[in-house]
Formats: sequence, C-alpha cells, structure tokens
Amino acid sequence: MGRVENYLLGMDCGTTNIKAVIMAEDGTVAAEAARPSRFLNPGPDMQEQDAKEWWANTVEIFRQITEQAGEDVVKRIRGISISSHTVTLLPVDVQGRPLRNAITYQDGRSANELHYIVDKIGFERFVQIVGGQPSVAFMPNKILWFKKNEPELFCKTKAFLQASSFINYKLTGNMTTDIDQASRTQCLDISTMEWSKEIGDVIGVNLDDYLPKPRLVDEIIGFVTDEAAKETGLIAGIPVVAGCSDAMAAMYATGMSRLGEAGESSGTTSLVFVGSDIKSAPDLPVVTKPCAISGMPWVYDAPIQTSGAALKWFIETMAAEERQYAKEHDKNIYTYLNELALESKPGAGGVFFFPYLLGERAPLWNEYARGMFIGMGMEMKRADLVRSVFEGTAYALRHVIETVKESGAKAKVLRICGGGAKSRTWSQIKASMLKMPVYLLDEKSGDVPVGDVFIVGNKVGVFPNLTKAVEQIVKVNEIIQPVDEWVQAYDKLYPYYVEMYQHLDGDLRRLKNMLDCMGK
Repeated sequence: MGRVENYLLGMDCGTTNIKAVIMAEDGTVAAEAARPSRFLNPGPDMQEQDAKEWWANTVEIFRQITEQAGEDVVKRIRGISISSHTVTLLPVDVQGRPLRNAITYQDGRSANELHYIVDKIGFERFVQIVGGQPSVAFMPNKILWFKKNEPELFCKTKAFLQASSFINYKLTGNMTTDIDQASRTQCLDISTMEWSKEIGDVIGVNLDDYLPKPRLVDEIIGFVTDEAAKETGLIAGIPVVAGCSDAMAAMYATGMSRLGEAGESSGTTSLVFVGSDIKSAPDLPVVTKPCAISGMPWVYDAPIQTSGAALKWFIETMAAEERQYAKEHDKNIYTYLNELALESKPGAGGVFFFPYLLGERAPLWNEYARGMFIGMGMEMKRADLVRSVFEGTAYALRHVIETVKESGAKAKVLRICGGGAKSRTWSQIKASMLKMPVYLLDEKSGDVPVGDVFIVGNKVGVFPNLTKAVEQIVKVNEIIQPVDEWVQAYDKLYPYYVEMYQHLDGDLRRLKNMLDCMGK
C-alpha cells in the first residue's frame, strides 16, 4: 500500500460531548479524542453552556489528536469541518468574546416571547416564513427574551453565533453561519433564504445586523490562523468550511449519497433523513433543508424525540423482572429483550405503545403528547409488552417516512447507524414496518465527525466522488429484509396507531393545560 497523502479533520460539538477525528483518505482513523460538555441550569426551564469551555475543550482535543497523529500527518490535513448542536443563542461582542453563556435549544424560558411573536405575525404566516412549526427551541423568541431581560448585554452584541460558528471564528477570525443551521433558526425566510425582515420587525431587531450572511455547508470560510495554530497544534493555513448542524453531519455519516435512500441515526433520539430533488412546501409537518450532496439538493430532516430513550425508560421503570432474569443468566438486558420480543407475534397481541414520553417532534410537533400503552388485556404476556415498545418506536418511524413520501420524496432502503443498529430484532421490525431493506452500519459509521470528514473531503477534492468514498469507507454489517408475515400485520395495524393518537390529541392537550394550572 502506498503512502497516504491526504487527511481530513472532522469535529462535532454535541450537547453532551465534543469529539474530533483525523481520518485518512482511505478511511483509516489516524487519531480521535473527546471531552464531555457541561450543562448549566441557572433557573427553571433554563439550559445553558459556556462557550469558553467549548473552545477550551476544542484546544485540548486538537492538541491531543495532533500529538497522537504526529507532525507528518498534521502537515497533510487538507481541510476541517465542524458541526454542532443547534439552535443556540450565543451573543458575542465586536471582538468575538461571549457576552454570556450560550442559551441552548433545550431552554424554555422564552415561551411567552414565542406566543407574542406568533400572535403578532399569525400562525399560518409564521409557518409560511420559516418553513416549520413554531417552537420555543428556536431563535426569534430567544433574541427577544435577551433584548428585554439583558438590555445592557444586547447593546454590546455584535453577532449571534451557533456553537460551530464560534469555534470556526476562533480558528479563522471570521464570523459566519452556515445555511443548514440558519434554516433551522426560524429567523430565515425560506422563500428567499435571507434573514426575515418581518420577524425582525416584530422583535424590534434588524436581523441582518446581528446574524452573519448564511454560507453553504461546504463553502471555505477561512483558514487556520497563526494564533489558532499555536493554540491547537494545527498548521496555519488549513481550509475551514462553514460546517453544519450535528443532524446534517449525522446524515452524511450514514453514507446517504443518492436519491431513494433514507437514513436513521438511531440513539437516545432518532434523526431521520430522506433525500429529495425538490424543495418542499413550507407548511408540511416535515420540511426540506438545503443539502450539499451532489444530485440531492434537498433533504427531509425529521427528529423523533424518544426512540432508544423509550427502550431505556421501559427497562428502568417496567422491566424489573427482565432485568433480574438477565442478571441471573449473565445476559445483556438489551440482548434478552430482543430475544423475548420474538416470542410475541407481530402486532404484540394488540398492544400498542406510543413513545411520546417527552412529547413528540416530527411529525406531530407538540409537547403535550404523552407515552401510552393501549390494548392491554388479561391475556397479555410480558413478551407482548416488550415487543410493543420495539414496535411503537417503529410505528413512529413509519409515521415520519409516510409523511415524507406524501410530500413527494422516495425511500426504498433505510440505512441505520448508532446504537439502534445493534438490535437485529428492532431492525427486522423496522424493515417489515417500512417494507424496505434495512442496512445495518458498523459502529464507526454514523459517528458524526465522520460526516464532517465527508463534507470537507468532498469540497477539497480528497473525495471527488462522494458515492464512491461512502461505499469504500462506510461499512454495511448486514442487510435485513422485511418478513412477509410481519409486513401484512403492520399494514393492517399502522392505521390504528395513527388514528388512535389523532382521537386523543385534543384530550392530551387539555390534560397538559389542566396539569400546568394545577402545578401553579
């Protein structure tokens, strides 16, 4: 084998940890490192992170991986791409210094500001502008809260940055934002792909003055400065691209490279992706985001709130009997649940599980939905209960895929990475539920920094043919085919899953409102 000439650096600033990898053009990992991220909770419904800690962790990680890889490799790093959790509000001054902790997407303190904005603009008009359902997770309400409650800091603000944009600034000295995260802020007018004057007028802020002009995900926005090189151990002059959200990088990491493929990054939550050659209408439950993959200009991007988290919740709260059995027989609890679920027939004896333990994002987009078991009877077995949890999360996945297909996209195969790819039973249920083969990817595939590597590698010419690079680097461990008997059962039962929730939606909303009033 000849000498490897090209290396790439990908990093993801996630909600719980920051992780980076230096990867060779043949897919070999030269070095990798991670550091945990801390959440700060200054008050009720408040979630923050310290941007200075992001950079300190980044410096430590870069120093570790550059030392681990060695000077010869570092000299051949051809590009850097960084992704991050989103949407975040980080105000910085004219010198790029954080003025306060970053307010993250989980922060709910600006609910009143959100209601004010939507009331002023009107729900339908707001959805038309931003191309999605209003949520406290996004930026217009956070900006308004910051302006109202911390006016002195607002007056010092030069720009609002995302986590990856702040790290990019520290590397290059340029304040930028990428079009992927910009399209998720709910400050962007998706019809013009420019910052919305209408939303800015309502909150009393000229968004063009505070939000950098969106750049393409793979656009080179600058080069590692001498100062940054000294801090990090990198070489000055390495190109840095705009980067993207961790969701978009995860999509690249699944190996999606052509229309007709769907991807699921299956962990605590699930991120579901389906490529499209046309832009969606703005008022759909799942909408398209811009995508830099050649031949795939748009991608439907749908987060499911609790998938792996639902299984973990079941184990911790309802599976004491199974935990004890697994312990006594020296079995992994997840392995045992996979075996037990197969003792139940498809449909779990008529038991439906609705995995809305934290509300639901796509395609329901509400916080009042709740987890439910429906259909229990005296004849129910433990195996039925276990299988219903696997099936419930698969019904939720089908709900997303069916919604996307109704919007005009096509999905003929599902590529799964992350922890969910380790469960063959779950994957067999998903294959049968969706009526398509499921490709189970190896553990390194789906790692978000690998997606960052694909983005920058394609841009700088290390991976001129992304499809070919994906085929060489992203390994498929197994292809799971649908089971005909299961397909027939799920086709009959899926409509009940959708309709039963629809019948309960109004009651769940009223229940949530009543419980909120009781708690005050």
